[in-house]
Amino acid sequence: MSLIPSLKELGARIAELRKSKRLSQEDLAKLLHIPRPSLAQIELGKRNISVIELIRLSNALKVPYERLLDTDTRKDTDEIDLAEKVEDSKPVYRISQPELNVAKFKQILLYILERTAGKPNVGETVLYKLLYFCDFNYYELYEAHLTGAEYRKLPYGPVPQKLELILNQMLLNKQIQRIKTDFHGYPQTRYLPLIKPDLSKISGAEKQIIDQVIERFSDWSASGISDFSHKDMPWKASAEGEVIDYELAFYRDLPYSVRTYENNEELP
Repeated sequence: MSLIPSLKELGARIAELRKSKRLSQEDLAKLLHIPRPSLAQIELGKRNISVIELIRLSNALKVPYERLLDTDTRKDTDEIDLAEKVEDSKPVYRISQPELNVAKFKQILLYILERTAGKPNVGETVLYKLLYFCDFNYYELYEAHLTGAEYRKLPYGPVPQKLELILNQMLLNKQIQRIKTDFHGYPQTRYLPLIKPDLSKISGAEKQIIDQVIERFSDWSASGISDFSHKDMPWKASAEGEVIDYELAFYRDLPYSVRTYENNEELP
């Protein structure tokens, strides 16, 4: 048996204790003197905790730091012990590991391209961000994947992986057309649909999220939507080059969050 909990176990324990004390993520982050994205990483088990931070956590949550690191979850305590709850109740966790649904991805891509075909600003950069917000907004709201695309934090914003392969397949099958042009003096790559999307592959709830994203963002410039995406919690809390964890969508604030949470509920 391990003498200390794993980072994921420790992070989950901290999140539960924080909520039991009715502290928001912002409140606890301030007490720890760290940015909120760093606390999000800690609670997801993706960041180490320094000794100083551990002591501050102990003081803020009013539990001995030994209890935070204790793997014996059966000890009597008046505090909520998440590790004990996990052992006893065996809750079902969301599976945030995405699995790309290529067929659905293609239909969603065709639908977005059809809806934005008359918008000269929608080049590759804007298209990538529309896909990102569709996927992460849907996950935050429904706790399920839309396309299952995996996004990585790259210098110009979140980019869906395997997109180039999918685009090349669609170009080869004459489903889309690639156009090289200039937009306000800058080179731009655009894609136009050559066939209609199969809307039977997209549910009503999925279409609603996609439509909301298109209505909100499709008129934005490439730089504007990129800057906006860089302030979204999933981007901020991820390391450069790292795959962005869908679970970070539950740490969003307005104007990014698309879900209405109950008081003091920040993670469903």
